[in-house]
Amino acid sequence: MQKKIAVILGDGIGPEVTQQSIKVLDAVSRQFNHQFFYEYGLMGAMAIDKTGNSLPDETLEVCHRSDAILSGATAHPRYDNPSAHVSPEHGLLKLRKELGLFANIRPITSYAPLHHLSPLKSNRIEGVDFIIFRELTGGIYFGKKHLNEDQTQASDDCVYQKDEIARIAHLAFSYAKRRKKVLTLVDKANVLETSRLWRKVVQEIAAQYPDVTVNYLFVNNAAMQIIINPKQFDVILTENMFGDIISDEAGVITGSIGLLPSASVGNKRALFEPVHGSYPQAAGKNIANPNGSILSAAMMLDHFGLSEEAELVREAVMWNLANGFVTKDIDPINNYSTATIGDLISDYVENRIPSRMNKENMVISKSTII
Repeated sequence: MQKKIAVILGDGIGPEVTQQSIKVLDAVSRQFNHQFFYEYGLMGAMAIDKTGNSLPDETLEVCHRSDAILSGATAHPRYDNPSAHVSPEHGLLKLRKELGLFANIRPITSYAPLHHLSPLKSNRIEGVDFIIFRELTGGIYFGKKHLNEDQTQASDDCVYQKDEIARIAHLAFSYAKRRKKVLTLVDKANVLETSRLWRKVVQEIAAQYPDVTVNYLFVNNAAMQIIINPKQFDVILTENMFGDIISDEAGVITGSIGLLPSASVGNKRALFEPVHGSYPQAAGKNIANPNGSILSAAMMLDHFGLSEEAELVREAVMWNLANGFVTKDIDPINNYSTATIGDLISDYVENRIPSRMNKENMVISKSTII
C-alpha cells in the first residue's frame, strides 16, 4: 500500500513525539511492505513565528493532497492572549473547518499497569474501553459572537443544522454496531433547543440501527457517571462544547494524558493527533511521552484499513507499559527517553525485541534518580 501523509510537527514537544510516530510508521512500512510518503507543513505558533499566519495556505494545500494528516499539538504560552487576532488555536479551528473534519474520535482505555496512577480506584477503571464522538465544526465555538460597545454584555450563538448532527450520528452508530452495541447521547435537552434537536435526530436515526441500544444522559449526569462508573459506556455521542469538556475529564482514567490519541475525520480527510498539549517546558529535553502520538498513528493505520498493523502497534505500546519502559510522566524515578520509547515500539513491530531484555543495557537512554 502507498499513502501520502501530511505531517504537522506542532509546537513545544510536538516535533519530538511526532518523530517517534514517523519512526513507528516506517517500521510498519518495512515489516508489511507498505510505502508512506511524508510532506511537511507548518501550523500553530511555529507557523506564526515564520509566516505571521497560524495556518499558511501552503499547509492547507499539503493537507488537501494527502491521504491523512499526522499532527503534533499546536500551542505556546506567548500566544495565550484570548483576544489576540492570531493564535495557534485559530489555525487548528480553521484546518478543521477547511477540511470538513466534523467528528473528533477519542478512545478512552485503561491500562492495568497504570491503574495506580489514576485518581479513580482500580475496581472502577478495570476494563474501561469506550469511545467519545464529539461534533467538531458546529455549535457554540463557531457561532456568531457579540460584545456590546461598553463591554457589559456578550453572547455566543450555538447553532446546529440537522445534517450536521446526522452525519456524526451515523458515524457513531456504525462504530457502536461493531463494538458492544450501546450508544449514549450526551445533551442538555431539558433546557437547550439545540440539544432537543440533537435528541430528535438521534432518535430518528436509531431506527436504522435496531441492534444498537441507545441511552440518553444530560451532560451534568454524564460527567458524574464517567467518574462513578466509566465501565458502563461503549460509544458516547455529543456536541462540540460538551465533548470538549467530557473527553478531557475522561482522559484522567488512563493515568497519563500522554497516552491519549485522537482522530478528527471528515468525508474526505482525517487528522490524527495526541490529546495532550504542547508542554513547551519539556521541549527538546527528550522526556515527553510519545505514546499518545504513536497511538494516534495506529488510528491512522485503522483509517487506511490496516487493522493488523494498527493492532500490532497497540500491542507494542502495551508491551512497553507492562515491562516498565515508560517516560517520566509515568515513573519519575525509573524512566526512559522519548526516543527510546519510539525505538522500542519500532523494534517490537519489526520483531527485533530479544526474548530476554536486559534493562541495564539501556541505561544510557534512561533518566534515573539514584
